[in-house]
Amino acid sequence: MTDRWTRAEERYRQSAEHRYRRDDLEWSEADDYEDDTTVIPRYEDEDEEPLLEPEPPRRPAPQRADRGRPAKPRGSRASGGRGGGQRQRPKRSRVASRKAAERKRRRRNMWVIGAVLAVLFVGAAGFASWKFMNRFSPAEDYASGAPGPLAVVQVKPGDTATQIAETMHTKGVVASSAAFYEAAVRNDNMNAVQPGYYAIPSHSKGSDAVVALVTKSSRVGNVVISEGRQLHDSTDVTTNARKDGIYRKIADASCVGDGTTAKCVTYDQLEAAGTNTDPAALGVPAWALDRVRAVPDRARQLEGLIAAGTWDFDPSAAPDQILKQLVSASAASYESTGLLQSNASNGLSPYDTLIGASLVEREALPQDMSKVARVIVNRLKVDQPLQFDSTVNYTLPSTEVATTDADRNRKTPWNTYAMSGLPVSPISAPSLDALRAMENPAPGTWLYFVTVDKQGTTLFTDNYNEHLRNIEKARQSGILDSGR
Repeated sequence: MTDRWTRAEERYRQSAEHRYRRDDLEWSEADDYEDDTTVIPRYEDEDEEPLLEPEPPRRPAPQRADRGRPAKPRGSRASGGRGGGQRQRPKRSRVASRKAAERKRRRRNMWVIGAVLAVLFVGAAGFASWKFMNRFSPAEDYASGAPGPLAVVQVKPGDTATQIAETMHTKGVVASSAAFYEAAVRNDNMNAVQPGYYAIPSHSKGSDAVVALVTKSSRVGNVVISEGRQLHDSTDVTTNARKDGIYRKIADASCVGDGTTAKCVTYDQLEAAGTNTDPAALGVPAWALDRVRAVPDRARQLEGLIAAGTWDFDPSAAPDQILKQLVSASAASYESTGLLQSNASNGLSPYDTLIGASLVEREALPQDMSKVARVIVNRLKVDQPLQFDSTVNYTLPSTEVATTDADRNRKTPWNTYAMSGLPVSPISAPSLDALRAMENPAPGTWLYFVTVDKQGTTLFTDNYNEHLRNIEKARQSGILDSGR
């Protein structure tokens, strides 16, 4: 009975193996196979290695008589047989391999990120330690004593105390930027420091350099150009007083130091640079370059190109470089008003608009500028001479409001009594108000105007006879009396 059940169980196992068992070597060729048999699947953790399929028991080999050769030990059959040797480990599926590679890549990335964070942490900790230790070590500084020669230092718009300290160190004023900075943050007057150039003694203690910077007398290279001022000096007919020109103003503002030790750029040096240097090298903008090169009197080629206003320049620079700074800054200021687009309103080129603005500046008070600009535009349209006394005075060594018949008859490239049209170049430094007036003249038909009293009252008309009556009013007020 027992033997019968044993044999039946063996037959059942062989039958099950025949129906459901799959050969590892065959199924390894199709990794993505999905078993759709009705056999209940066994779920395995993807992280675990698949277990080896147990080898089914085999029927014991029948005992045979030994015919002279020793029996081959069981289990020593060639590994290539169906049931011989240790079974090969089944391969992973493609999905499982991909997920395993992804986990490995994530672990590697985490190690890299961790290493980077560790380096950053160590660096930050080291920097913090260095800063903390430096709090207790004094900044490198010069000792008190006689300072060195003056150094010109520029404070740029928007500079912080840190940036100023770096500039001071670069220029040799202080031994270290920290020495200046530590003194600067304790001085409330640093808040009042304006952009510009300052003459500061070199080899100064940080605290002394700060005191020098906030002292008003240290400011250098700061020049104020008044409206209507001309490049060259002129003399008043009545008082014989000299009226300083723009070159004189720049020369006075260029001095670094006091007394006999002062270093200044002279009036003659500036005039020579403005006369003999090519306009392009002096910063003349492209919209004026050709016309400036055509000015017949080279000494006057920069007239009008240094605008009225307050300007900063490096007084330690060469004369031509000083002029270039001022001309370039003035051109940018002019362009900010819409000069390059003004042709749509007045029909003039940018340079002609600048010339017209210089006439407006010399002929009109602020409240009348846009009307005088309209008179200029209206006369140019009908080719009527402008006949401005300011254009007669421009080339005279001595000037006054009134002019003589002889002066008005002198033919020059600027005298608008002796020719029609605009002068060949500007006759003064116009203000931005005069420039805006010329860019957008007031609407009107006026062709004539005259100032009738010393308070500046100006009358406008488009009728010549009425204009003659207005001139008589001016004569009666004495404003047209000549001192010649």
